[in-house]
Amino acid sequence: MIKHLKPAMILFLALTLLTGVVYPFIVTVLAQAIFPTQANGSLLTDGKGKVIGSSLIGQSFSDPKYFWGRPSATSPYSYNAGASSGSNLGTNNPALVDAVKARIETLKAVDADNKAPIPVDLITASGSGLDPHISIAAADYQINRVARSRHITPKKLSDLIEANTESRQLGFLGEPRVNVLKLNLALDALN
Repeated sequence: MIKHLKPAMILFLALTLLTGVVYPFIVTVLAQAIFPTQANGSLLTDGKGKVIGSSLIGQSFSDPKYFWGRPSATSPYSYNAGASSGSNLGTNNPALVDAVKARIETLKAVDADNKAPIPVDLITASGSGLDPHISIAAADYQINRVARSRHITPKKLSDLIEANTESRQLGFLGEPRVNVLKLNLALDALN
């Protein structure tokens, strides 16, 4: 039995070293050399070097002077990156219907003059609950509220949205979109 145990232990230690030390080290070094921003979490900073958030994780904005992102369904709090999940509520579930109605009422309450149809991504959570992007239509829907709150012309905000619009991935995947955190950081830089 010892005759079989020795090769098994040597193989176990060799594979542990290879897959637990060597491989992760090589991947980490390559990631840091080739994609340093992404390897470190795609972090965004303010003008003073303070980390504000990640461009990959949505954040909660409820102040009328900011663009609002897609609602989050994570728990125990919104945009919990440690608990990425959707709500798992079906379209006929009364709780989902009530949540969507409440979101609609909130949007109408802060911008009563806006009679445009509300884009669906402003009232429904994404599958991960962490989506950092909204559609261009969702950003455009919020222009008048933000312009009024900040005393900025709607044209200036339209230009800001256009400047912060990300195109389709690889030129054909998905839709053009706006990263809410990046847009709000650019908005703060205006004032």
